[in-house]
Order: sequence, then structure tokens, then C-alpha cells
Amino acid sequence: MLLGAAVLTANDALLKWMTGNYHVAQIMFCRGLFVSIPLALLIWRSGGLRSLHTDNPKGHFIRALLVILGTFLFVSGLKYLTLTDAIAIAFAGPLFITALAPSLLGEHVGWRRWMAVLAGFIGIVIIMRPGGSIFQWAALFPLAASLTGALRDILTRGMSATDTSVALLFYTSLGVILASMVVLPLVWQPVPLKTWGWFAVNGFLIGSAHYLMIETFRYGEAALVAPFKYSGVVYAAILGYLIWGDIPDLRTVIGVTFVITAGIYILHREQVQYKE
Repeated sequence: MLLGAAVLTANDALLKWMTGNYHVAQIMFCRGLFVSIPLALLIWRSGGLRSLHTDNPKGHFIRALLVILGTFLFVSGLKYLTLTDAIAIAFAGPLFITALAPSLLGEHVGWRRWMAVLAGFIGIVIIMRPGGSIFQWAALFPLAASLTGALRDILTRGMSATDTSVALLFYTSLGVILASMVVLPLVWQPVPLKTWGWFAVNGFLIGSAHYLMIETFRYGEAALVAPFKYSGVVYAAILGYLIWGDIPDLRTVIGVTFVITAGIYILHREQVQYKE
């Protein structure tokens, strides 16, 4: 999980660097092309086209839309925010899942988890600095991205019972490529050969990160390994300083602490409830 979080953060840093020269749609398209290479190998290893069978095309369509919207929002936020702030706010996903669970999943959420959700959103408000001279309006992008990610995860819970992980990855990746192609003629910028190499690295990093995290949850207990995902904030702070010279201020540190603590506590309470 530590390695997966590091690779995913490195990918986000590369995305932030690319947003200075390329439109989000072009980044999504070029990255999608390179992600399709290891995905094709995964399909082959999983039994070929049979692994892509689905009886729920509508679910895949909705899931792809959520991923497209979430990716667009998060990458847009990366362009204006520090790497640390963007990643920390994106960790609001578990807060949204908990808040939506009663209405969308019919799950009971106790007062302890509701208090954790409140604390987490207080942390996000601290990071956004409302009413201050440096209000980070761009923080709304990763916050909205985390909401779409929560909806995607809730949808995936139901779909994973009937569809393979390979099918979920394939149809989502296909949707991202097709959607980005719609606006590609309007935003396309020439890509030097060297930059194509960076797009390839970007695709490799995102694919490797998700593979490492999937394998981590396959062989390790969720309650034990999931908190290590938050190490991505530490990696983000290090990369943000080394590449852009960004140093998190006290308010950011306090806000990040609220968000991470709330997320870990929610996971803990879910494990306690599951065992009961």
C-alpha cells in the first residue's frame, strides 16, 4: 500500500506538470492509450473476451461517466492547487460514502461516524480558507471529484458481484478514451516525442498504482492496510516542495490532519460494525 500510494502520488505530480501545457481532455486521451496496453494483457490473462461479459451496460455507462467527470475535475484542480491540498481534499471520498450510505445503500450510520464525517469536512473547510484573502476556490474541483468517486465506489459495490474487475476497468477506460475524443479536435496541441514518453510513464504509473492497491487488499486485511493510503499526502508534500517549492502552512497541516483522522476513524468503525 505504501508503494501504491507513492506511485499514485507520483502520477498526480506528473499530471499537475502536464496541465501547464495540455488540456485535460488531451491528457486523458493520451494516458488512456497507454493504459490500454497493460489492460489488454490483463484481459488476455483473465480469459480473453469472456472476462468482458456483462449484463449491465447501463451500469458501466454510468460508472464511466462518473470516472470521466471525476478525472476532469481532479486534474482541473491540480492546475491551480498545490499537490498536497488537492490530494488531501480528494481524500474526502470516505466522508461522502458514509454520508450517502443511508440513502443509497440502506446502511445504518451511527453517531460516531457522523461526527467523524463532520470533523473531516471541517478539515476541508480549513484547507479551503473561506472568507480569507487566499480562498482556494479551485479546491471545489477535487472536492467534487471525491463526490463522484464516492458515487462510483457505491455503484461498483453492486456491480462487482456480477462483473469482473477486468470488465469494470475495460469499459471505464474505453469510455474515457471515447469521451475525450469528442473534444480532442478543439484542444489538441502538438506532442513532442519526449512528451509522448511522459504520457507513457503516466499511463504506466496509474496502472501500476491501481494494481498494487488491488493486490494489497487481496492479501491484507483492509483495516490494517487502508490507512497507509493516506501516506500519499506525505509524498505529495515532499514532491510539491522538490518540484514547485510548495511548503504546507499550518492551516493546511491542521486541515489535512482532520481529514485523515476522520477517514481512518470511519474505517475503524466500519470494521467494528462488520464484526458485530
